[in-house]
Amino acid sequence: QLQLVESGGGLVQPGGSLRLSCTASGFTLDYYAIGWFRQAPGKEREGISCISSSDRYIYYADSVKGRFTISRDNAKNTVYLQMNSLKPEDTALYYCATMRVRFRRCGLASNGYDYWGQGTQVTVSS
Repeated sequence: QLQLVESGGGLVQPGGSLRLSCTASGFTLDYYAIGWFRQAPGKEREGISCISSSDRYIYYADSVKGRFTISRDNAKNTVYLQMNSLKPEDTALYYCATMRVRFRRCGLASNGYDYWGQGTQVTVSS
């Protein structure tokens, strides 16, 4: 059974860092694009970063560019999102997602993804 599990969220002060993990089971993560999304209360879901199979394409939303870094560890079947210089406006529930079809180019639109994790909460506050 295909499953994505996010972890690594928590409470951090402004300017701090967190590393989120998205661990897959039931499929080989390296063959699939992975996207990271977030949703704050009262706001629409926002695509913030994605990585295609074999790291061929990597994209960031302008809101996180230069602060967040996406990477994957195929041996652990995990994709990471390193988040630095966190701001209160980064507070949200963070999700990872993947596509049904292998080797597709990733994108930041949520409707391109078929399977989602349950999310991990990130709160940036002093």
